[in-house]
Amino acid sequence: MTGPLWETLPDGWRIGQVKHTATVTLGKMLQSEDSGGDVDAPYLRAANVQPDGVLALDDVNEMWFGEVELEQLSIQAGDVVVVEGGQGGFGRAAYVDEDLLGWGFQNSINRLRPIGDFDGRFIAFYLIALRASGFIRSYANVVSMPHLTAEKLASIQIPLPPLEKQHAIADYLDRETTRIDTLIDEQQRLIEMLRERRAAVVASALTPTDSWRQLRIKHIGQTSLGKMLDAGRAVREGDEFRPYVRAADVRADGSVNLVDLNEMPFSEAEMGTFDLRADDVLLIEGGATGRPGFMFDAAPGIAFQKTVNRLRVGPQADARFVYWSMLRLYESAYYANHYGSVSFVHLTGEKLREIALPFPPVDEQRQLAAHLDETTKKIDTLVAETERFIELARERRAALITAAVTGQIDVHEAL
Repeated sequence: MTGPLWETLPDGWRIGQVKHTATVTLGKMLQSEDSGGDVDAPYLRAANVQPDGVLALDDVNEMWFGEVELEQLSIQAGDVVVVEGGQGGFGRAAYVDEDLLGWGFQNSINRLRPIGDFDGRFIAFYLIALRASGFIRSYANVVSMPHLTAEKLASIQIPLPPLEKQHAIADYLDRETTRIDTLIDEQQRLIEMLRERRAAVVASALTPTDSWRQLRIKHIGQTSLGKMLDAGRAVREGDEFRPYVRAADVRADGSVNLVDLNEMPFSEAEMGTFDLRADDVLLIEGGATGRPGFMFDAAPGIAFQKTVNRLRVGPQADARFVYWSMLRLYESAYYANHYGSVSFVHLTGEKLREIALPFPPVDEQRQLAAHLDETTKKIDTLVAETERFIELARERRAALITAAVTGQIDVHEAL
């Protein structure tokens, strides 16, 4: 292979490096104080460069620049900005389509300013394709905190079609990616509507009537917080390493992950205390506080950790109905409203046991739970199908960009 994305290129295309197409400039280190005569100005940072070549400028920070610095670190239409470091975003690129007057940029950003008539859009699309291919990750020699330095960025190989062809490719990709992005946005709005519909269905089914009565959790079942994580301590005689469920295993869809679990030592007695049975309701203790999961089947040999509460209901309540009731609490922001809008609300065992829920007779609980299982399953199927459609659209977008910037498709014919 002669390049990171191509085996051969069309006739008339050359191979160069990014530095042959644009000057590469690293931004300024964060300066929090005026050193005398400085200007307080907005600046572009890594968080402003979103995936898929999008610039998000709603969240703007400011810092001090000297007047000469601000002129040297200007951002104008035609520039390309590339994230320099960070596990999540290094190598993300975006084209700047309008002058950002009075802006500078921080040293988490490299600015590419095209030389002569080179098309910044073509450069940006190529870098987007390069990152999607995984090349940037390996090229940056990721160890702990990866950096795509100005020197490394400048040395990346890039195909160089004739200028007229660059503009045609950029025009084609502008049009086609806009169409795909619009379609993705529409599908994402559909998912939001479906999730709102799902929450409304749950809330409607659980709206109490005069025949329902309020019962506290402590009156309908038993709660238990999982075992404290004892990482690094000596294993006691008779202990065995066993898999355990933690908060991250209680998924947003209400399922509980039971594969590839973390392990820690448990005694035989502890395995009896922290066991998981069919119809147990699990509730996250902190973080996504109160988010419930449901055990449809027993999980012999698997325990749970103290980031999870286990609720085991008695005969006066239907476990699945209790799950739906706890989900409704979670989706209504009950925990933040009742325990204060602090940064980290904990659902302790004491708090959980005092929560009051409205309960119809047990037979009605079962009927309502079955109705919610059936109705939400249909909605969840539509959400999953829509998410898969979005995934395929994104794959199509990435493949289209790669094909266009490496000359695998004739954009003149496509247009």
